[in-house]
Amino acid sequence: MDNLLQETIIKPNWPAPANVCSYATTRLGGVSKNDYDSFNLGLHVGDDEQLVLENRQRLQTTLGYKSIAWLEQVHSAIATKADIDQVLQADASWTDQSELACVVMTADCLPVLFCDMSGQYVAAAHAGWRGLVNGILEETVNQLPVEPNQLMAWLGPAIGPNKFEVGAEVKQAFLDKDSEAALAFRASSTHNKYLADIYQLARLRLRKAGVTAVYGGDFCTVSDKEIFFSYRRQAMTGRMASLIWLLP
Repeated sequence: MDNLLQETIIKPNWPAPANVCSYATTRLGGVSKNDYDSFNLGLHVGDDEQLVLENRQRLQTTLGYKSIAWLEQVHSAIATKADIDQVLQADASWTDQSELACVVMTADCLPVLFCDMSGQYVAAAHAGWRGLVNGILEETVNQLPVEPNQLMAWLGPAIGPNKFEVGAEVKQAFLDKDSEAALAFRASSTHNKYLADIYQLARLRLRKAGVTAVYGGDFCTVSDKEIFFSYRRQAMTGRMASLIWLLP
């Protein structure tokens, strides 16, 4: 792996099988400029396309796997089998094919990586609040042909619980699905607003889906501006990637 990139990515701290590889990129180590400085991987955010493609090529070359299955993310609850021949419109993908990376891009939304405990399947999900409330994590779990209690999940860099201010309608949307979600909200100093803990909301949904081995969830993309892109902090900004794949 390229030394610079190795110093600027996050390696999940979870007991995944030895043949499961996973990383989350930061904003560091790329060639993009200005608002996208420097390792922006999103082609849809207004950055110079050639610089983004250079960043993507740098990622693919230095991490040493053959293919990345990019998605067109639409804040849905759609999970699909990873496909390198077309950019699918979905918010999660999974595979049992070695050297094919499932990937999601985020800049405050929650990336969730999955693998089974025997190292046969991997998945990546993009869980913004809309996808989360509508069941993107449950759908990802359902797509994997293993029992949920044989899965583990890692919660990557997302907006932290002290920065995720939402309206009453967002809180109600979660409560309509599960009254226990009230534990993940607390009153904000702004009238009729709440601070939401997206990590706690994800853990709750995963537990209800039967996934109890959950790791990560200790980042804040908004607060750590030197390391992470954040759409809430700055609307014109780049995107980071969370990737997972199987070794042969």
